[in-house]
Amino acid sequence: MRSRNVWQALARPDYLLTSWPWRAAGYLLSSAPVGLAALVVIAGYAVVAGGLTLVLVGLPLLALLGLVGIPVAAVERWRLRLIDADPAPSGHRPPGRPGVVALLRTRYREQATWRELAYTLLLAVVLWPLDLLAAGVALAVALGLIATPVLMATVGHGRQYRVLKTWSVSSYPEALGAALLGVVLLGVVGYVLGPLAGARAGLTRLLTSPRDDALGRRIVELASSRGRLMDAFEAERRRIERDLHDGAQQRLVALTMTLGLARLDAPPGPVADLIAKAHDEAGEVLLALRELIRGIHPKVLADYGLPAAIPDVADRSAVPVDVSLDLPGRLPDAVEATAYFVVCEALTNIARHSGATRAGVVGRYAAGRLTVEVGDNGRGGASAGRGSGLIGLADRVSVLDGRLELSSPPGGPTLLRVELPCEMTPSTVRSG
Repeated sequence: MRSRNVWQALARPDYLLTSWPWRAAGYLLSSAPVGLAALVVIAGYAVVAGGLTLVLVGLPLLALLGLVGIPVAAVERWRLRLIDADPAPSGHRPPGRPGVVALLRTRYREQATWRELAYTLLLAVVLWPLDLLAAGVALAVALGLIATPVLMATVGHGRQYRVLKTWSVSSYPEALGAALLGVVLLGVVGYVLGPLAGARAGLTRLLTSPRDDALGRRIVELASSRGRLMDAFEAERRRIERDLHDGAQQRLVALTMTLGLARLDAPPGPVADLIAKAHDEAGEVLLALRELIRGIHPKVLADYGLPAAIPDVADRSAVPVDVSLDLPGRLPDAVEATAYFVVCEALTNIARHSGATRAGVVGRYAAGRLTVEVGDNGRGGASAGRGSGLIGLADRVSVLDGRLELSSPPGGPTLLRVELPCEMTPSTVRSG
């Protein structure tokens, strides 16, 4: 199987017989011209910027970012092909509008620009000398030993030659021994330069290419799809509420009125008793349907928002509820619906399980977050594992990237706190 990068090639038994050792050496050695060019430009920037006033320092900085950081990163991503076949995409996005000003504004606001500038400074000052030292010295020693017989015949005229300026050989068997040692050393150098080049390429990819690009795109897409599902769910709830309100409820009202008239006209007897029973049953079904409609998506929430819907559900609670709300008006529909149903479920749990004599609901908006707290003076001991609906509430809150916290020690009191991100913009603010 063909290796896609130097790390995969190192695991192959025939690594030294492939081109990968030489590609690793070429990658390390080729960083020198790029680093030197960047160092010359940075040094020139420092000299020019040192002679300018503080007002004009920003202009050389623009030149530095435009002429050094971004092009150097592009060259480095291109050089990665020597030892890594996987593409290294740019982290830059196209500007929203044409023109140099829009391009510079976009680049200044991107994290990729500053990462590439940091990498360029690191390359110009530290990386290229280390790359050149590691690859150059290792290859020079190995190749110098291998070339000993040739150098002895030419430079030493077949009599004596100082190998690497350290020891002398005076015969061809000694020169061949040095060459054999160089071949062995060259193999060792190949296995050393491979990991060095791989680690060096990893640093380049980290600073010049988007990190976890595919995973990041997947997370964004999942978040977007989750938001779309939430919007579709709320739209379907409203459609069901509207159909029940305008369809089934109206027909039940007509049926109740018809049975009422029949009840008035029917003579006393078994038939009148059956009509009366049917009339009463129809009235109870109508009340149940109205409660169902209110639970699906209450009209007061749709028309007036949380400032009216929460006091309404508090008035219908079996436990007296104190309500304190500090809201800027209407909030986004998904946020309002989630906060409303959290309050409904919490008050239902209080009435059924807590034994409380008093409850309270506090809602406020600050710093882009809606906070809703529901508390009671009951016996406490509430937990998510006792069928109280808290897991469902937590799931509903998590859809909006919110947070749910519960404090319910044995003996009480219990406090349920929900935070929902809710950035207010002119398009989301509506009057109540």
